[in-house]
Amino acid sequence: MDQQSSPPSTPAGTTSSEIRNWSVLCHASALAGLFFHVLGFFLGPLIVWLIKRDASSEIDANGKESVNFQISMLIYHAIAFILCFVLIGIPILIALWIADIVFVIIASVKTSNGEFYRYPLTIRFLK
Repeated sequence: MDQQSSPPSTPAGTTSSEIRNWSVLCHASALAGLFFHVLGFFLGPLIVWLIKRDASSEIDANGKESVNFQISMLIYHAIAFILCFVLIGIPILIALWIADIVFVIIASVKTSNGEFYRYPLTIRFLK
């Protein structure tokens, strides 16, 4: 399923800029993790996706992608935390934290330009 080809149809009463804004928010809300560490990265996209997923297939697709990435990052963080006991986990945790922020910013910018962004290193739990 190639999400980059053509944008999904717009439901009645919803403008394409409104859909794009909600799609960007699906990704950008993960930056709440900077203020509410641990689950903040995950809860922001989950809440936005659950509230707006029925408004548009574009919002639904972006929300699923963002939630899948954040679930994957939670798993990677848990593994790195366990590896902290052998000291190799600390640099991995730092790298994961930076990668999470960078990929969220890239996804937000690409989505604001009307492109669908597929995060690297993502386990696709929601299809």
